[in-house]
Amino acid sequence: MDSKVGIAGLIERFADLPDARVEGRTDHDLLDIVVLALCAVMSGAEGWDDIEDWGCEREDWLRRYLRLRNGIPGHDTIRRVFETLSPMELECRFEAWMGEVCPAVKGRVIAIDGKSLRGSARAERGLRVLHQVSAYAADYGLTLGQRTCEEKSNEITAIEALLPALALEGAVVTIDAMGCQTAIAAQITAGGGDYVLAVKDNQPHLAEALRDFFSTLNAPGHCRRQVSLHETLDKGHGRIETRRCTAVGELDWLDLLGLKARWSKLASVACIESTRDMGGKMSTEQRYVISSLPADSRRILHAVRTHWGIENGLHWCLDVTFGEDASPIRLRNAAQNFSFLRRLALNLFRADKSRAISLPRKLKTAAYNPDHIATALHLQEI
Repeated sequence: MDSKVGIAGLIERFADLPDARVEGRTDHDLLDIVVLALCAVMSGAEGWDDIEDWGCEREDWLRRYLRLRNGIPGHDTIRRVFETLSPMELECRFEAWMGEVCPAVKGRVIAIDGKSLRGSARAERGLRVLHQVSAYAADYGLTLGQRTCEEKSNEITAIEALLPALALEGAVVTIDAMGCQTAIAAQITAGGGDYVLAVKDNQPHLAEALRDFFSTLNAPGHCRRQVSLHETLDKGHGRIETRRCTAVGELDWLDLLGLKARWSKLASVACIESTRDMGGKMSTEQRYVISSLPADSRRILHAVRTHWGIENGLHWCLDVTFGEDASPIRLRNAAQNFSFLRRLALNLFRADKSRAISLPRKLKTAAYNPDHIATALHLQEI
């Protein structure tokens, strides 16, 4: 991953953002407001007042990089700009930038999962919780793109809208049961990628077929089939967890049930059995996946385990480090755009290798010394 080239051109990508304000009647340049907000969020700002306050404290530093022809904009001005700014315009530029920073790499796992912004609901106005679907390059810890679930819609349509924006060639896309759809599998393979999709009862016939198949696999009186087995053992936090993956590539039985033809380039199915020992209390869970990968249990298990990195590496960081769930910003464009700033800040910190410190420490260091922001953003003095 060569991040320096991509980051150096990041600010220029926002230079042509459509400005909904009345031309000739604006006191502050749009690019200045966007860069100010991004720098403030990278320093821990959680709202419009924070952005204004940070800008006032750092005005002399900001003038090294921005025109600021009328000083620091007020929090109401910043809020109105982000309420009118198109989230899709920001997303398209972000995804193009990520295409440079994190190009397709053969075998890379792209985890796709949804997250709700819990503070975005307002019952008295009929506003539901804003729900977003993100694509996450788990090997790099970078968000590749995101889409918001529209009102009266769900994750499926958001995933279908997100996939065309991703560089899928050679990648392995992992999605939980909501994304286990024939159209999504076809999109992934058409883009040159492979898929590992979790199967649950939202695909009842497929789920039942998998349960029946693995419950009798190679049992006496049943057809013998070649299987691939891989097992891992993890110890820590007072628990011992064993994961055993059984993958099968002989899918003639799915043909007989009329199920295989529905799934694009389906090549294997797998059962992952997890056994957890917590202080002598045992629990067992079985999960099933379908995949366009060959029946390689080690690779499939790696993809499944890597998928859950999106919870710790993205969702947890947004909530704990950037306070996303506690954010009171509710208006849709504003909430989406502020969420965009958090994810962009997270990516910039992850891509910045100049300091080998944790994400919370990077955030605090940027607040103490804004020159670290200039390094992460490759800002050029004017």
